[in-house]
Amino acid sequence: MTVKKRIAAMMMTTICLGLLAACGTNEVNEPQQTANTATDKPLQTETTEQTNEPEPEPEPEQTDAAEGPYTVLAEELRAPWVIAFDEEALYISEREGNIVKLDGTQMTRQSVHLTKSVHGVGEGGFLGFLLSPDFAQTKLAYAYHTYEAKGQIWNRVVLIKQEGDEWNEVKALVEEIPGAANHDGGRMAIGPDKLLYVTTGDAQQRELAQNLNSLAGKILRITLDGKIPADNPFPNSYVYSYGHRNPQGLVWNEEGILYNTEHGPSGTPGGHDEINVIEAGGNYGWPTIYGDATAEGMIAPIYHTGEEAIAPSGAALDANNRILLATLRGGALYRFDPAINEMTVVFEGEGRLRDVKINDGRVYVITNNTDGRGNPSKTDDRLLLLNDVN
Repeated sequence: MTVKKRIAAMMMTTICLGLLAACGTNEVNEPQQTANTATDKPLQTETTEQTNEPEPEPEPEQTDAAEGPYTVLAEELRAPWVIAFDEEALYISEREGNIVKLDGTQMTRQSVHLTKSVHGVGEGGFLGFLLSPDFAQTKLAYAYHTYEAKGQIWNRVVLIKQEGDEWNEVKALVEEIPGAANHDGGRMAIGPDKLLYVTTGDAQQRELAQNLNSLAGKILRITLDGKIPADNPFPNSYVYSYGHRNPQGLVWNEEGILYNTEHGPSGTPGGHDEINVIEAGGNYGWPTIYGDATAEGMIAPIYHTGEEAIAPSGAALDANNRILLATLRGGALYRFDPAINEMTVVFEGEGRLRDVKINDGRVYVITNNTDGRGNPSKTDDRLLLLNDVN
């Protein structure tokens, strides 16, 4: 049974357990906390093979589609980060180093065994997760996680494989991407060219964003087996674009145009979160320009939020080529229409939102209230199927 059929069956359920209670400075200016306040389990604990054993999960509560704006598909997630769809199930990465599988109403937390332990400080941890295009046959997926080596924080891209109810590292594709407590990037997407795109933050060293010899503050372009594509804009480099502060969502429209969402500066002035059109070899200006500023050889955003900070995270493209943005500081799902340069709120009231995906025309979001910066309810964090996003 496909995910669409399973969700349709769940939405016909006549038992309603009620809507859950609704669960700040820019994203990076808020105090760093390391405890998952919904479960009282630390996010900071470095995840290893010994500490990430799968454990049984209760069946999720659901709202009646006719009585609320969403259906709850999963709850008690631990600082979830990415939603990934398979035909038969969906998967969610958690920052402490697990992957949650939802198959119908059955939710299983699966352990991940890596050769380097997950380092879950601040905004780091087990972040990006992306199923391989041939996942049904190979059970392979891509993961992006923070780790510590020789007294420094780094990020890496690895290939992992599902084996039963656990995942094992197959090989590292890119290592020693500069990391820090904040600004770690971590989004991954496969483009129309069948190549892997990866966002990296400036690792709180803003000068690295302009340094083409560093992988920090960039969008990387990689072959699916970890090589440098021959037509990348800079010779012998994974770098596709640079001058980024903390790039997040990656989406392509039907014409193959790549958009990204990005966190603007914190402090004074703050805000200026961005939407950019990404070009091969493009310099997006950080830290030299942001907002309405311009400079020769640098590309300004097509939209920015002014002094308001919304901290955009995951993004998705709808059937009308409009971009949906899950936002953390903004606490809402926004929709940006490039045709008219307009941003509107289409869903709010459930706290911080980390990711949004569209599957079979249906819109899914995950809350992120247990990341140490939100106000979690007893059942946070949750995966929600939105019933009406026009």
